Amino acid sequence: MPDSRTPLDGAPPQTPGAPARPPEVDRVAASRNAVAARRARASLKRDLASRVVSPQTVLSRAFADPSSPAGTMRITDFLISLPAIGEGKRDRILESLGISPVKRLGGLGTRQRVALQEWLDERMPEVAPRGGRSRLIVLAGPTAVGKGTVAAHIRDHHHDIHLSVSATTRPPRPGEVDGIHYFFVDDAEFDRLVSTGALLEHATVHNKYRYGTPREPIERVLDAGGTALLEIDLQGARQVRAAAPDATLVFLLPPSWDELVQRLVGRGTEDAEERARRLRTAKVELAAQNEFDYRVVNEDVPTAARDVVELAQAPSRALPRA
Repeated sequence: MPDSRTPLDGAPPQTPGAPARPPEVDRVAASRNAVAARRARASLKRDLASRVVSPQTVLSRAFADPSSPAGTMRITDFLISLPAIGEGKRDRILESLGISPVKRLGGLGTRQRVALQEWLDERMPEVAPRGGRSRLIVLAGPTAVGKGTVAAHIRDHHHDIHLSVSATTRPPRPGEVDGIHYFFVDDAEFDRLVSTGALLEHATVHNKYRYGTPREPIERVLDAGGTALLEIDLQGARQVRAAAPDATLVFLLPPSWDELVQRLVGRGTEDAEERARRLRTAKVELAAQNEFDYRVVNEDVPTAARDVVELAQAPSRALPRA
């Protein structure tokens, strides 16, 4: 008969009357969790720096869940990720706000939260959607965000929305059909369209090819009371805003900067030099998102398309910004 004080599983005997030993900490699991948390915060900092996510959104996440990647981000890392803020300026901001540099966003007190929110809203104000929007919907966003895929989903599933077909001087990609995906034209024809005023907007994209939106099909749809959707770049969106100030401008965002890079690399339609150029352009484009009335995150195509369609069906109704 074994001694009742000797565990049957081979563990060292427990001294009678001694307190029970705490369970062993799974150090491997804890280490993995710590690494995952650091990676999540690093990804969030990249998203902040590249403007994929607004600082106001990060603050909202941090205040709602202090244990989230946003909540566990140090205030110093948060500020240094914002544009035009170096270490010296960061320290002066913290001093003026009365916030310790060791604080994490989720651990800020009520007064500190209010002070930081007010400073941020003054420095980087969020732009509220304008009222009285028309049924001309402009969908823009950075390279590889999936504008064309979202627009094609709308075209195939929402036949009441007219998707504009752009003219371009670039050659077709595999699977693209002239007149359906684009009107593929040469430089001479594009010059003629510009000179005759046949284009609502036009721009040179990535310093290489020209794109433009034929004016007549858009005007015909709008005159008949329909909805027209333009899937264009930032330059074109600005031109449409100038020519038609009541157009509804929608900016399509990636879920994260890392996801945007993966999508660009994964589609394999550009070489390394072209990808690098497009990513530089994407950072500039992301910085302009506050010029738009609404922001939609392209986490998955059907959901993003649904959000854009809801705006197209009721452009004056506010949709929460990302």
